[in-house]
Amino acid sequence: MKLSAPFLVLLAALGVAEASSHVNNARMARHHGLAARSAHDSPVIRRGSNGRCKVHPTTSTLVSSSTHHTTSTHPSTHAAETTHTAPAALNNKDNNKSSGSSSSNSGSSGGKSVITNNGLIKITSSSCGSPGASKDITATAGPNGKIDWMNCGIENGGWNPPFVKVSDIVTVDLQDAIKDPNTPFKACSDYIDLFVKYANQHGVPPILIASIAMQESSCNRNEVGGAGEQGLMQITQDKCHGAPGGDCKDPDFNIRTGTAFFADTLNSNGGSLLLTLGNYNGWRKGMTYEDATAAAHGKCCLCQNNLDYLQQTLNGWAMNIDPTGSLQLGKFFNLNICHNRGG
Repeated sequence: MKLSAPFLVLLAALGVAEASSHVNNARMARHHGLAARSAHDSPVIRRGSNGRCKVHPTTSTLVSSSTHHTTSTHPSTHAAETTHTAPAALNNKDNNKSSGSSSSNSGSSGGKSVITNNGLIKITSSSCGSPGASKDITATAGPNGKIDWMNCGIENGGWNPPFVKVSDIVTVDLQDAIKDPNTPFKACSDYIDLFVKYANQHGVPPILIASIAMQESSCNRNEVGGAGEQGLMQITQDKCHGAPGGDCKDPDFNIRTGTAFFADTLNSNGGSLLLTLGNYNGWRKGMTYEDATAAAHGKCCLCQNNLDYLQQTLNGWAMNIDPTGSLQLGKFFNLNICHNRGG
């Protein structure tokens, strides 16, 4: 039977609608499942076990005001390998320099020859090689380097993070980011001034602190973790002394306390940003893939470390991109198994 042209168009439209519904239904809540860690695993703020993961779809279409490139299938994660051009407004004090100065960071993990150029981080590490930074943000790379470089050693002998200072990273200005109609920081809009105020007090990019809040609580001031972690920054109960009216979730107190604690930990780590960000998720030097995922088949699946944490924070949130959106950042997605089997 020969079908009329209008009927064929109708069939095609129905097929597209069904495919779109399948992709949307495959997505769960945000990929923030960062569980409470034991005290010896993490010297910093612990994340509650009520975190939420997002199952990444097999296909995705990037919706952004930035350049949209072609897609291909990522062989290891089955997520779409979409590229996203980094925003033009980037913060790095050496962005416009053609070369930089060498640094001999004692106590670092082999960090050498720090150079930043054209909005890309370029740090050559004797143990981890080149960061592989790129202007295009993909699932596993971006202006702040490749995930395998940030996760150096996790799959081979233990995590040995390259030495990266706060001044080395590339970020988008938070106050510029919030003006973008597609910004993922809309949930943080009521707290922008607080992030700016307290981050600036400690010499940290405000968007980095807001990124932690998004990663930890989706910028929900009322978030309570499984171990009682409080508010936007998910600070632990022992840090709630002096909270106004005993309310540890008070945004001013919570952001001030969380930012100060992050800065103190950064200082105690000798300025190593990757080590400090990892600590925030319970990572430690020497952590292996097996260590990070040991809880996957136990009673507390979400007690795993999120192995995509650094990529999602530095090449996602810090670049004003939702790492759990249509372009899903990461390669491990080790928390997805928790929702696949009901937590």
